Amino acid sequence: MPYLVRENLFIGNISDAAEILQKGSDEITHILSVLSSPSISFFAEWRSGLTIPAKEIKKVYVDRSDGLKSCLLPDKLLYSLEYAGKDLKLVRMTVPIRDMESENLLDYLDLCLDFIDQSRKEGSVLVHCFAGVSRSAAIITAYLMRTEQLSQEDALESLKESCEFVCPNDGFLEQLKMFEEMGFKVDHASPIYKRFRLKVLGDSYNRGERVDSSKFGADPGLPTNISSEVEASSNGGNKHSTAYRCKKCRRVVALQENVVDHIPGEGETSFSWNKRRSGNPFNKSDEPECSSIFVEPLRWMTAVEEGALEGKLSCIHCESRLGYFNWSGIQCSCGSWITPAFQIHKGRVDISSV
Repeated sequence: MPYLVRENLFIGNISDAAEILQKGSDEITHILSVLSSPSISFFAEWRSGLTIPAKEIKKVYVDRSDGLKSCLLPDKLLYSLEYAGKDLKLVRMTVPIRDMESENLLDYLDLCLDFIDQSRKEGSVLVHCFAGVSRSAAIITAYLMRTEQLSQEDALESLKESCEFVCPNDGFLEQLKMFEEMGFKVDHASPIYKRFRLKVLGDSYNRGERVDSSKFGADPGLPTNISSEVEASSNGGNKHSTAYRCKKCRRVVALQENVVDHIPGEGETSFSWNKRRSGNPFNKSDEPECSSIFVEPLRWMTAVEEGALEGKLSCIHCESRLGYFNWSGIQCSCGSWITPAFQIHKGRVDISSV
C-alpha cells in the first residue's frame, strides 16, 4: 500500500504502482514513475505476463540548445507522458533515472516537481520508483523542500514520519543539498550548478566514456557569441561583462560566464612540501589572489576534444600557450583542488570589458 505523505501525495514502490494501474484507484489519478526504463513494458519485465494498456501523449527529449546548460546529452529522453492502466484513466509521467550515486537527479527535479504540483491540483499523485526507498524519496524530499521551505535534513525527516524506511542514496542527498543552496531551484548560472556540471563531465570521462563536445561551452571568441553575451548582460542590467583575451593576439578565450568559481584553499599551507616553511597559517591578509582562472571546457580547446587526459591549452588563433587541463584535477595557487580542471594563467591573458 502506498504511504500518504501530504494531502493528494503518496509514495510507493513498483508493486503499488502495478496494482493501481491494473485495478484502478478511487483516489490516485496521476503516477510519477522514476525508473531506469521509461517504457510501460518495464512492468512486464518485472512481473512476467503483466500487461498494462497505455496510450502515448508525448515524449520530450533534451533540446540541443538547452542541453548545453544542463548536464544531459542532447536528444536524450527527458520524460514521457501517457494515459495508462485500467480504461486509460491514469496520467503517467516517467523520468529515466537509475538508483546510482553518480546519477544526475538535479536536471530532472523541476519537471518532476511541476508534475506533482499540477497532479495534486487535478487529483492525487503516486510517486514511485522500484523499491520506494531512494529515487521516489529524493523527488518527494525536494518537493517538500521547495513547497515548505525546508532544509534537506528537515524535509527528509518529515518524509520519514510518513514512511520510515525511505533512504535516498548519498549522491542524491548531495544534489538535494545543492538544490537547497541554490534556493530550491535548479539555477544553471549558479557556480554550484557549474561545479556539479563539471563533476558530471569528469565522472563520465573517468568511466571511459567519450565526452561529447556538444557539452562544451560555445567558443566565446566567435563574434556571434561575444555580441549575444553583451546583449544578455545589458538585458540583465550589467553594463559590462568581463572578457579574457589572449595577451599575444587579443582573441577572446573566455567570458566571465565561462568561469567556474572555487572556494579558496589554505594558500601555501595546503601544499604539504611547503608546510614547514610557511609562517602563521591564520595570517591570510598577505596571501596573493589565485594566479589562474578555471573555466568550463570550451569548443576552441582542441586538445580536450581529442580525448586526452591532460595537456596544454593553446590559443586557437596564434597557438600561444594559455594554460593546462587535466581531467583528474589541478591544484590552484590558493591551495584548492579543482577536478576536472581547465586552467588559464592570468599572466597569459588580458582582462577587459566587452
